[in-house]
Formats: sequence, C-alpha cells, structure tokens
Amino acid sequence: MKLGRLNHVGIATPSIADSITFYRDVMGATKIHAPFDLESQGVKVCFVDTPGENGTNGTQIELIEPLPGNTSIANFLEKNPQGGQHHICYEVPDIAAAKAEFEAMGKRVLGEPRIGAHGTMIIFVHPKDMGGILTEIMETPKGH
Repeated sequence: MKLGRLNHVGIATPSIADSITFYRDVMGATKIHAPFDLESQGVKVCFVDTPGENGTNGTQIELIEPLPGNTSIANFLEKNPQGGQHHICYEVPDIAAAKAEFEAMGKRVLGEPRIGAHGTMIIFVHPKDMGGILTEIMETPKGH
C-alpha cells in the first residue's frame, strides 16, 4: 500500500455548531462548508478547509456529529464528552485494490466499500491493525 494524500482528520463533536464557532473564532478558519446530514453513515458532517501552499489543497477537518441512532459516534462521545480525533483519512487511486491489499496483509477492513462524505468510495480499517488509529481510506475524487 502506498501512502496517499492525507485528505482529512475526522473530529467527533457533540455539537457541530459549537465546533464551527471554535474553528472560526479560535483557530481562524476562513472556509467552513455548510453542514449536511449523511444519513447513510448516521452523521451530520461539516468540512473545515485548512490553507494549502502554492495552489495546493490543504487538509480538511471533518466535523462529525451523530444523528439519532448512530451508536458508534455516540459511544465515542460518551467516552470523550468534549469530542476529539475520531479518524484520519488517506486517499488512494483505487478503493477495491486498496481493500484487497489491506486484507491480504491481514488488516481488518470494516464493512464493504461505500459512498463517503466526499461522494467517493471509502473503507475503514480497524484501529488495532493501524497503529491504534481508525483509518479511513478514500478513493481520490475525480478531477483532483
């Protein structure tokens, strides 16, 4: 597996509205996208752009708040009431090839490829197989 671009860092939050205020007022974020519900994943999502250099895209912060019925993010917030880093996401050119490679290495892929918040295919790899970090693998969006 060749390491791809770090696309985003996922931050679980009990309140996207409060997190937007934090990233705008404390961290100085100037490009905050409109929050939206990603019902297939059971989360409300909001992307915060970090600046890039020399015309490149910066890494995004993905704020994730559980929708009713989402137990995995709710359980994370139960253990971390203020929220915190939930996952990191790397890009790959081919999600099926990446899934096959991870599985061939004995890594536990959590579920089948599915559409993520960027509208491209994603998988998650178990944190116990990834140095303690829940890792999202995302097919690079077309045109990037």
